[in-house]
Amino acid sequence: MKLSIFKLSPLVILILFWACAAKKTDVTEIADEDLQPKLIFLNYSISNSENNKKNIEFISKTITDGKLKSSSNKYIKVGGIGDLKCRQLNKDSVEINAIAIKNPLSKIIEFVNDSLIFENKLIELKKAPLSLRLQLHSETKFIAIEEITDSLQKSKTLIITKLD
Repeated sequence: MKLSIFKLSPLVILILFWACAAKKTDVTEIADEDLQPKLIFLNYSISNSENNKKNIEFISKTITDGKLKSSSNKYIKVGGIGDLKCRQLNKDSVEINAIAIKNPLSKIIEFVNDSLIFENKLIELKKAPLSLRLQLHSETKFIAIEEITDSLQKSKTLIITKLD
């Protein structure tokens, strides 16, 4: 009889260890579910100065509970020269997430010419609104908007918005 108890002891210990480990995972999952996903809506006005430098003016921000349904076609994977980069930064100004945005001051319009043929024309605007809708990371403290200045994706900071 004693022999069978010794044979069962490792099995009992293994089951107890497994049960405790499973409970620990469940607690972590519940804690992650408690964090409500947030959206941030940012509104800016962007303009080109006389010497062709971009200026951005902050208008408003709204933070609300929610989750983006899907990736917007408004944002591009890789920006070109003159496009914008929006970066979410943590308290130490380390990048958490970034997206590229087509230059809002360059618009391509389609029109019908005198020969009744569709044509595209690039129009450079002096001023335009810039509205962003982003999934807000829980550690984000700043939003930086930068202009991409060369083909190596180097950029120049235009504005940093502090989130409080």
